[in-house]
Amino acid sequence: MTPSHDIALPQQLRKTVHPHRFMMWLSMASIVMLFAGFTSAYIIKQADTNVWESVKLPSLFWVSTTLILASSISIFFAVRAFHRNNVIAYRNLLALTFFLGVGFLVSQWMAWQEMLVVGQLNIGKKTAADFLYVISGAHFLHAAGGVIAIGVMFFLALRHYRTPEDALMLNLHPEKVPGIELVATYWHFVDALWLYLFIFFISYT
Repeated sequence: MTPSHDIALPQQLRKTVHPHRFMMWLSMASIVMLFAGFTSAYIIKQADTNVWESVKLPSLFWVSTTLILASSISIFFAVRAFHRNNVIAYRNLLALTFFLGVGFLVSQWMAWQEMLVVGQLNIGKKTAADFLYVISGAHFLHAAGGVIAIGVMFFLALRHYRTPEDALMLNLHPEKVPGIELVATYWHFVDALWLYLFIFFISYT
């Protein structure tokens, strides 16, 4: 009886959700509710045609979408390289993801400037442009947090993962959730959230 119990215990541990992962899922659920509230308010306010003014979607939002999609692909392969103990590819893909993330943030900022130049932004009038600015701005903050986390992971990769054996030692302990997995999951979530918002903007602006 004892040997079978000893064998079953590690299997049970593998099935449990790591506390860090659980907290991240809770955080993402709260973010989903936040943006659901934002988009619902947008639709409700749009029905008030007395104050509502339509807006042309900034062309740079298409650039933003391309960049964040590319960054989601690169971080996917970064995680894959990490689990294969390919340290060089892991570092390079993390660096690529970081710069693509920065590019996304810069293109978002430039899109807001584009709206300012054409006179679409007029905070306080509750137009489509103002809602677009607030919603995309809230996403910008969450994306910025993800970019910072990716930058931290890249720094740690340079400092601690110098040989394949360094990554292998962490991969040998499945109960330990590597930081890169949490960061990648969050970044995929930020990517999916932006795709939802982008499609929403296309449909309702």
